[in-house]
Amino acid sequence: MPVMALLAAKLLMFLSVISGKPGSAAALDNCVFLGEEEKNSLYEDGDVVVGGLFPLHYIFNDYSDSSLHIYFSSRGLRWMQTMTFAIKEINQRSDLLPQIKLGFHIRDSCNDIPVSLRAALLLVNGQPESVSGDESPGKHNGSNLGCAAINRTVSSVIIGDAASGVSMALLQSLGSFHIPLVSYFASCSCLSNQKEFPTFMRTMPSDTFQVRALARLVSYFSWTWVGVIGVESDYARFAIQLFLQESVQYGVCAAYTYFYPVVLSQHALDELLDVIQMSSSKVIINFSSESEMQRILREVQRRNISGLQWIASEAWATAKSLWEKSADLLMGTLGFAIRRAAVIPGLKQHLTCLSPSHIHESAFLAEFWEETFKCRLNGSVNSHSHGVGSDLDRPLCEGTEDLSDVYSPYSDVTQLRVSYNVYKAVYLVAHALQDMSNCKVGKGPFSHGTCADPKSFKPWQLIHYMKRANFSALGEKINFDQNGDPIAYYDLLNWQKRPDGSLHLVKVGFYDASMLTGRSLVINDSAIQWPVGKQVCSLDSCPPGSRIVRRKGEPICCYDCVPCAEGEVSNMTECLRCSEDTWPNNERNLCIPKTIEYLSYHEFMGILLCVASLLGACLSISIIATFYTYKDTALVRANNMELSFLLLVFLVVCFLVGLLFIGKPSDWLCRIRYPAFGISFALCISCLLAKTAVVLMAFRATLPGSNVMKWFGAKQQRASVLLGTAVQVIICLIWLLTSPPHATSNTHYHSATIIIECVTGSEVGFWCVLGYIGILACMCFVMAFLARKLPDNFNEARFITFSMLIFFAVWVTFIPVYVSTAGKYTVAVHIFAVLASAFGLLFCIFAPKCYILMLKPEKNSKKHIMQR
Repeated sequence: MPVMALLAAKLLMFLSVISGKPGSAAALDNCVFLGEEEKNSLYEDGDVVVGGLFPLHYIFNDYSDSSLHIYFSSRGLRWMQTMTFAIKEINQRSDLLPQIKLGFHIRDSCNDIPVSLRAALLLVNGQPESVSGDESPGKHNGSNLGCAAINRTVSSVIIGDAASGVSMALLQSLGSFHIPLVSYFASCSCLSNQKEFPTFMRTMPSDTFQVRALARLVSYFSWTWVGVIGVESDYARFAIQLFLQESVQYGVCAAYTYFYPVVLSQHALDELLDVIQMSSSKVIINFSSESEMQRILREVQRRNISGLQWIASEAWATAKSLWEKSADLLMGTLGFAIRRAAVIPGLKQHLTCLSPSHIHESAFLAEFWEETFKCRLNGSVNSHSHGVGSDLDRPLCEGTEDLSDVYSPYSDVTQLRVSYNVYKAVYLVAHALQDMSNCKVGKGPFSHGTCADPKSFKPWQLIHYMKRANFSALGEKINFDQNGDPIAYYDLLNWQKRPDGSLHLVKVGFYDASMLTGRSLVINDSAIQWPVGKQVCSLDSCPPGSRIVRRKGEPICCYDCVPCAEGEVSNMTECLRCSEDTWPNNERNLCIPKTIEYLSYHEFMGILLCVASLLGACLSISIIATFYTYKDTALVRANNMELSFLLLVFLVVCFLVGLLFIGKPSDWLCRIRYPAFGISFALCISCLLAKTAVVLMAFRATLPGSNVMKWFGAKQQRASVLLGTAVQVIICLIWLLTSPPHATSNTHYHSATIIIECVTGSEVGFWCVLGYIGILACMCFVMAFLARKLPDNFNEARFITFSMLIFFAVWVTFIPVYVSTAGKYTVAVHIFAVLASAFGLLFCIFAPKCYILMLKPEKNSKKHIMQR
């Protein structure tokens, strides 16, 4: 016996020993038929025998009555028959393996690890199991079969199993044999680990792609608050772990994650349903097989829970058997199913060409016949009760039964998905053998360019060719990545109810992993029926102007909305501060340029002040013209004509200086504005001071023996004006050279406004300029006050006194207002003070003179002026 077969035999003996222990492997015994061994499996000899493992039975423990139920799977039988069909089809082809006949050896895995492991060991051993070694060779009646009762070819490759957990157990047990295992339904991403499972391949896409599709699906429907449940298995554990990682980038959170045991007791069901009922989420993703889902739906129905949106994993996305008793609960269910074959030519006929005369060839077919037509065949080896009383109570089959008269998942070829995977798995093995047959000696892939014999090869040699297989099946290009996984493609199915109440699996979209991420999921919204509305833990998004604050200890989808601080906008998740020159809009979702504020010529206040400045300048010029016209008259000559002209010119400058404060400030404008203001007023007040001094000196000169006017003539008067102004010029020069005024953008006074203004640069310089003007004004006021009662019919000192009082009133009021305002209003106050004081000087000093010159010419005489 080969070493591989010897190891398998020893492992098989070990399983037989543990199965004999009470309670250690109940499923192992309950899933094995008590008939002839050759009828417990399906075998056909060939040059290469392909092993097959299919879950033809499901074991269910009913804790309500402490009984064990075994259900026959018509769907699993269809998968098995698809394998036999594919092998027979290949054997009939002349272009594929023309010199090699393929055989098959198929066993029931019962979707159970011990049963599957025992069946797999029988496949790789090539011998039927031996219950007792006392039987002599050739004696194989009943269940006691000797080790050499029937010689069967060893299976060098196994197609199976359906479950991920079972497949992992098989790979770990058969790893030392290097037997290739090709699964048609195991999707756990953990099986993509080629270091741990180097002999594993599959025609079923990895859960990695299914999970990405599911995450995008729930995000598409705005189901960001979903429940995730799964059976306690490697398949569900890895799938849920991947989903939780993938869903984060789509903003999807799990309201709860719950694993339930494979064998669902009433206590386990109660705990699961309590979690579902207490959650606010109505969308549930379930990673399980149809057997677990059947138990869950039964309990949901018993509790009368409605309004749930089920998201099916590919394991039960097309399980029509669930619809029979739970149609109302499953309407609107969405799920991704593996690619469907439109039709496999000849398969329908292969499945339905059964008759009572053929079904005795296999216990599997006999059991299917009895379960479908509820009758009993003569000589039946079916001993399963299936939880429905004793099969011995059933009537005998009449022999007229016809599969076309009843519906069965076995003969339903409208949803060939897993069956198509089985079909592709068989062709994968066939094409690998074909590539092996095409090998030329000296150019082979093995040591020294050798080739393998297609009829006698090592399992590891076959896996070498399988990994590199590239072929077409039913028009589809089949290839595999470095992990042995096919390119993922899923149909998105929606469970809809036909008018007759039957299930209609409607394709409403697809997911193609080979396409770009943004285009991989395509959904036809109009074809979908009964999806629930949005499922969220918190608001879809925070309102504009607020940010998300995560709730401590809760998923990231659960949050509160907190208003953003002033000057910040929100992008639905966080607050972002606007730049210095921008400000939030009213919706507080966008930063817009701040309002730029300065005293402009285009606004009403600017226009008003500009008109006032020009009016003052024009009045001053008109008075100059009037004085020039009447320059030879007594009134003009008596009031120091030269200083009067100078004062009027300087007042024109003062009025025009106001225009420098209007318009957008710039550095050069700021450096002109303040010195011009200070110097122009220094000139005006110096002139007034000289005029007041002249009045005092003139009356002093009338005293006997006084020659004061000798020392304060015209030259001295001009010099005094220049001297008084020179001090201001020096102050301004020092100011400009040390810390000059400049333009700046003020964003602190009003957050939403940029105030473009002139800053003084040096507060000391500004207040020195203003203080010096005040000193000159005080001196002028004192001197004018002293000269107010001097004997003269037209004493100019009185008018200078009034003008200084107005000047003081304006500038004393200006200081607190100037300090307390900001922006263009500060500038407006400054202009108003300049204009008010200039108008005060103009009207107080020159209005009376103009009145006499224009309206009372009779008073414009030396006699009248000298009159006391």
